[in-house]
Amino acid sequence: MVLFATIGFSAKAILVKLSYPYGVDTVTLLALRMVFSLPFFIAAAIFGPGPGVQRLVVKDWVAISGLGFLGYYLASLLDFSGLQYISAGLERLILFLYPTLTVVLAATFFKRKIRRKEIIAIVLSYAGIAIASHATVQLGNTDSHLGMALVFGSTVSFAVYMVGSERVIQRVGARRFTAYAMIVSCTLVLLQYAASHPISLPRVPNAVYGLSLLMAIFSTVIPAFLLSAGMSRIGTNKTVILASIGPLSTIGLAAVFLGEAVSLSQMAGTVLVLVGVLQLTFDKEGTKQHNAVSIDELSTPGSVTDSGRR
Repeated sequence: MVLFATIGFSAKAILVKLSYPYGVDTVTLLALRMVFSLPFFIAAAIFGPGPGVQRLVVKDWVAISGLGFLGYYLASLLDFSGLQYISAGLERLILFLYPTLTVVLAATFFKRKIRRKEIIAIVLSYAGIAIASHATVQLGNTDSHLGMALVFGSTVSFAVYMVGSERVIQRVGARRFTAYAMIVSCTLVLLQYAASHPISLPRVPNAVYGLSLLMAIFSTVIPAFLLSAGMSRIGTNKTVILASIGPLSTIGLAAVFLGEAVSLSQMAGTVLVLVGVLQLTFDKEGTKQHNAVSIDELSTPGSVTDSGRR
């Protein structure tokens, strides 16, 4: 489940890059993705929870709304915007920094000491990004720097989501959490579209509608529920290990469908990022400490239980 979810999420960047040549803007593309996704999440919200589920209180709704804003609205908006300026492979590498960011967030807000192994992992990961981006991002290229900054902002937003949602999911259930958080996100995207565009069917080529539908089904709805269901069965650590195929999957898909060249520096950078992230994942002592923080002290965005997580 986690493996297929990861590949599905990786394909999103490819579909976004294939859509931009048709002249569609970021908000319209994101709105189309959410319009096609919304009915599935509404159906899951109505028919998903089984009998005997506990009633949500105000605190749950506030947490779900905040997580939906951070993990699926803001992160997606920044990510889509960044993809206008950088390659799909580099985008996925930057997004994959979220495990290292969770360590920094835990240290910043919950006073957890960063251990030597974690510092090494963080240095390796960011060194990998620097090496991988060197081949495609030249000094003085303002657009590329903007794209990297936007995608990094998306990564920060998703890291906060990941750090804070575990407790909420354990309380309300993964399937219900995913459905409600995505409904919040879809609503915010559509409100933004209504505020900045004429309220009518977007005038875009049919190919954009087709790509948006594929993005909604295979890179949003199915992966969201697969990741939640898979994580509930194997836990956060194994999920991160399997998710390490994400950057490699995106680089491969980008080479096939977008014709993006794969350079030695990209591969070297990818290896460094993966080594850094996997070092955090296999660090049992650090993981134990981090999980204690994320489960017991947070209530904002991203992780596991009942039938899964994300």
